[in-house]
Amino acid sequence: MDSAAVDRFEASRGRLASLAYRLLGSAADAEDAVQDTFLRWQAADRERVEVPEAWLTKVVTNLCLDQLRSAQARHERAAGAWLPEPLLEGDPMLGPADTFEQRESVSLAVLTLMERLSPVERAAYVLREAFSYPHAEIARILDITESASQQHVHRARRRVAAERRGDEVDPASARRIVEEFLAAATSGRTERLVAMLTADVTAVSDGYGLAKRLLRYKTRERVASYVRAGFKPTPAKRRLAGGSPAMHIALVNGSPAVLAVVDDRVVGAVAFEVNDSKVAFLRGIAAADRLTRLNEAWREHESDAPFINAW
Repeated sequence: MDSAAVDRFEASRGRLASLAYRLLGSAADAEDAVQDTFLRWQAADRERVEVPEAWLTKVVTNLCLDQLRSAQARHERAAGAWLPEPLLEGDPMLGPADTFEQRESVSLAVLTLMERLSPVERAAYVLREAFSYPHAEIARILDITESASQQHVHRARRRVAAERRGDEVDPASARRIVEEFLAAATSGRTERLVAMLTADVTAVSDGYGLAKRLLRYKTRERVASYVRAGFKPTPAKRRLAGGSPAMHIALVNGSPAVLAVVDDRVVGAVAFEVNDSKVAFLRGIAAADRLTRLNEAWREHESDAPFINAW
């Protein structure tokens, strides 16, 4: 392949990766889809490709759709053991992030909600909301009619809007809320923690990656009990983590989060959805394969001082 063709692909790589991540919810799978797209670009009769960017977008989208429709993916996601892969603020895979719709489309909440959409609905929604493609172009990418594109996006928007819980929170407010939450969680005063939770709060955890299904908790009392137990240090937890973690406050997929860090390695993340200054949803992620890219970014990241130095 000549250098001009490589350069043309590389100019699109970041956009393709961002698109694939939104469709798959996994940075590792997104990178695989982009690499497969490159191999197809390498093998293509490029002289017959009129608009390379459109060609590449169609290829990566359809590779992602094939994966979403695969028997293995359906089994893994239907089994209730799937959570999106969290990404640290500033990761280029989170872009574009200029509008509320673009930022929302990559939030852990919406990535999870999109699991309830059909693969085509998910693709149409992402192409429209995150990348502002016109319906005519979406129709060409997905091999559907323009009217079908409009219907898919409308249904997806309606479902996401109906099930959305959290507000968009500015970084300063997010940090304040998480600091208060951490202080309450480690204080031993359950009533203080309960007061910070919405009436319909939900918590989901992957059980340190050891559970076959996600662990779910509802009601403020049950969530507060789960949080108190989760943030209570024990020798067994320290052995599982590989040491005594420091607790850092960060932004993950645009949401406030607590990161447990041992020797510059993130061993767990708890991401928060906040509604009216209260916690509406928590996602606890500690499976190592879901933290690979976040860890790579963390090692290059200049972090603030930990909120808790040694847990």
